[in-house]
Amino acid sequence: MRICIYPGTFDPVTNGHLDLIKRGLTLFDRMIIAVSEDNYKANLFNQAQRVEIMKEVTKGFPRLEVEGFSGLLMDFCAEKGAVAVIRGLRAVSDFEYEMQMALMNNKLNPDVEMVYLMTGQKYSFISSSIIKNVAQLGGDIHDLVPAIANEKIIEKYRR
Repeated sequence: MRICIYPGTFDPVTNGHLDLIKRGLTLFDRMIIAVSEDNYKANLFNQAQRVEIMKEVTKGFPRLEVEGFSGLLMDFCAEKGAVAVIRGLRAVSDFEYEMQMALMNNKLNPDVEMVYLMTGQKYSFISSSIIKNVAQLGGDIHDLVPAIANEKIIEKYRR
């Protein structure tokens, strides 16, 4: 069974993330969405909340599970028997960062392939950071994130 890991903070999950999930599921037998605890940015939601939102958003997707993780991604891949990690690329700036990470990940675990999917054009400008900024200032993001994520974001910023 070919297992892939789709890691990220998913803070919040966007429609761009969902696009990659759907496309990744066509390539692998099973996908584990790995919601990272470790993050160097200020999170809107804690890890448990992000896992809960992702589980709700992906409910009904076949061959998919959602788990939180911390520590090295390559250790998590080895633990889960993953053969690949899926990542999305939106722009040239993503490529530079992802190339460095791929080389380090290959050094840590050469048995795991990095698979990059180009983000669909209609999602190429979306990032979780932009979503949070727009939402915080009262902008409409409902067509950029899944409905449950939109509700949770609005609720969070109303406080």
